[in-house]
Amino acid sequence: MPYPAQISPQAILEAALELLEQEGSAALSMRNLAERLGVRAPSLYRHYADKEALERALSEQAAIILRRHIGQAAQQGSGRQAVLAAGRAYLEFARRHPELYALLTEKVGLPSTPGAGKDLWGLVLSLVGNVTGNPDDTAAAVALWSLLHGFAVLERSGMFGPSGPQGGLERGLEALLGGLEAQA
Repeated sequence: MPYPAQISPQAILEAALELLEQEGSAALSMRNLAERLGVRAPSLYRHYADKEALERALSEQAAIILRRHIGQAAQQGSGRQAVLAAGRAYLEFARRHPELYALLTEKVGLPSTPGAGKDLWGLVLSLVGNVTGNPDDTAAAVALWSLLHGFAVLERSGMFGPSGPQGGLERGLEALLGGLEAQA
């Protein structure tokens, strides 16, 4: 069994992320995490005060991953094409990491302090600003994020039924972008 001092916050976070992705949020407990790391649960509290603190750190990590994912996709083009690619990447993240996405957007929420959450918001704002010509177009960024999040939640809950979304994401993004470009 590793000595607790040898367990770093990053190692704990990586194991928590793995546990969350493999077994879901119901399995995310300090006891399960300690077992996975080969330590006793109290030794985790040296790095994270409680499960809530760990979930906040996971949310921060989710924002970092999502920002990287969206940023890489957005490099495929500029303006409209970048937003379309970013939108697809957002949905892909929500599909591939449903538990992490839910933690980020529903349970803990985006971190409100400077850091990954603010960086993620800044990227969305920048992408939309490249379409509208307004680098601080908060309303447009909120509209885009709302469309993407709503689509992800509806898809995850099975609300599209057996026929699926029938190209609804692309149509929604195109309509939103067309409206934003018309107002620019």
